Amino acid sequence: MNAVGIDVSKGKSTVAVLRPFGEVVASPFDVMLTTVTLNSL
Repeated sequence: MNAVGIDVSKGKSTVAVLRPFGEVVASPFDVMLTTVTLNSL
């Protein structure tokens, strides 16, 4: 099972994706909180 962590703050969120045993699928990256970027996420 994969796990997604999202740290939400004003104006942006930071997202990371992990697989079991700590394998990193997506290193933490920032997503601006706009309709366009949230739809692409």
